[in-house]
Amino acid sequence: MTGRATARVRRLGGRSTRERLLNPSRLPGFGLVRSVAGDYPFAGRDWESIDPAERRTVARRLMTIAVLGIVVANVAVGIETVILVALVTSGGDLSLISEAKTSIVAVTLALIVGVVVDLIAGVSMVRPQTAWFTSGEPADAHRRRSVQRMPMHGVVATAMGWAAGVLTYAVVSADASPIQMLIVSCAFALAGASSGCVTYMVLERAGRPMVAAAMRDAPPRRPMLGVRERMIVLWVVCSGVPLVGMLMMNIGRAIGWVPPSHTALDVPTVVLAAVCLLSGARAIALVSKSITDPLRGMRRAVDRVGEGEYDTKVDVYDSSELGVLQHGFNEMVDGLTERERLRDLFARHVGSEVAAQALSHDVGMHGVNTDVGVLFVDIEGSTRFAESADPTVVAEMLNRFFTIVAEVVERHHGFINKFEGDAALAVFGAPNPMEDPSAAALRAARELGAELEALHPLRVGIGVSAGRVFAGNIGAETRYEYTVIGDPVNECARLAEVAKSAKSNVLAGGAAVADLLGDAPTTDDEADDDAGSGIVAHDEMWEWVSMGAITLRGRGAATELFAPIDLLPNGESPITDLVDGLIRKPLSILRGRR
Repeated sequence: MTGRATARVRRLGGRSTRERLLNPSRLPGFGLVRSVAGDYPFAGRDWESIDPAERRTVARRLMTIAVLGIVVANVAVGIETVILVALVTSGGDLSLISEAKTSIVAVTLALIVGVVVDLIAGVSMVRPQTAWFTSGEPADAHRRRSVQRMPMHGVVATAMGWAAGVLTYAVVSADASPIQMLIVSCAFALAGASSGCVTYMVLERAGRPMVAAAMRDAPPRRPMLGVRERMIVLWVVCSGVPLVGMLMMNIGRAIGWVPPSHTALDVPTVVLAAVCLLSGARAIALVSKSITDPLRGMRRAVDRVGEGEYDTKVDVYDSSELGVLQHGFNEMVDGLTERERLRDLFARHVGSEVAAQALSHDVGMHGVNTDVGVLFVDIEGSTRFAESADPTVVAEMLNRFFTIVAEVVERHHGFINKFEGDAALAVFGAPNPMEDPSAAALRAARELGAELEALHPLRVGIGVSAGRVFAGNIGAETRYEYTVIGDPVNECARLAEVAKSAKSNVLAGGAAVADLLGDAPTTDDEADDDAGSGIVAHDEMWEWVSMGAITLRGRGAATELFAPIDLLPNGESPITDLVDGLIRKPLSILRGRR
């Protein structure tokens, strides 16, 4: 690469022309084109936290777009107007256009003056809004209305420019006949309407960042410059201006003010139709983008909300019914966020299973009789500990205790029915049924007994029972809670009390262990394994050993106690029970392998 080429690449940002063409975002003016023709580039911006330098950059871009929009719209429409005036006044005979050279020069000069006036008026109307935007100050009601009406201000500036063009033509062509003045005035009026519509849509699109910043604290409740106005713009450019032009041309021919067509092909009508197609394409592109962009933005936001992103918001940058819809969408998402927050709080207070059941059922006292496994865990000596320790230390200890309990119970698919001071009641098999609730409760108790050793020197007592209970809402019609009622609940609480001073801090009642015995086998292999027994023992049964029987407080009959083999102190279990356990456990392993 030559030295001159290298220097040129440096001036272009260190990239060759080919690289820049392959990456259009680095081409000069790409940002301006994107602001007018692309999607809204500032989605999700918090204009309150954006620094002044970036605000100035956005304001300069807006001013540049406003200037270019005014100039391009007026020049394009002006060229079309000069051609049409020349064709109409000559009857479409191109050879006669040279005879109207003076009139064409006057029209061109009038158009130049009109563009300059339009530019000055438009910039003067937009500048106060960009100055406010750059300052970063909050918008009051007057400022919000001014920002929202900025596209209409652009239309007023365009009308002033074309009116100045008519006056300029009248001054330059002082010897023009009244009919010529009328023709030029009508042409300028139609051209001004078309140009004003394009200016309206350009400013509406380019001014979206300012509208979003102004509407941040007070979104629109009622539409301003709505979709209907945009449809009127579309109709004016695509139908109104060209059709009125054709009507006026034919009326002028009928009364002799405009010469008839001198050719077989009506050139002025053909050219006017072509202009209609071009201007219609411009208007449709701008109007359709102004309507579809907010809808596409909300569609993307709906998808994100559907994926659980409840912090999703859309910028309110439209003053029409679409802006009201954007604001309504944000309020709807706020409602969903609040609902999910309440659902989460509800689930944390009563358990996710109970919360789901409550939300799926009607209000009322619902419940069923069902077989469950229940586990009760209580801390020994918590009253003395609370008496001598700082309340914050007690709270931290209880949080550690309940965290371990909740994690273990969740791993075994149970749910914490309630926390009671320094105790917790866990239920397996309700409200969501499971296949072996007793086995799940016993497994959770063994695991919990081992993990709660981390709270040493505090000791806990864990009791496990199983059986049929009532599971449902208990209380009054105006206030109730989901709980389980039945003898197994009372038994496991008494077992936990005994476990605090027993050899094992985990005790299970005979009903829970007996529930592990299933029906007789149905397959030949199982029948061979258990021939003559008539029952099948769950693997969890081999993890427990009998500790004898006692009569629990408040009960008439004796309850057989079982303790986990792994949690018994060495030498504390009767030798017969240990031998029995050592024999039964390998047998259970062999059965599992077969």
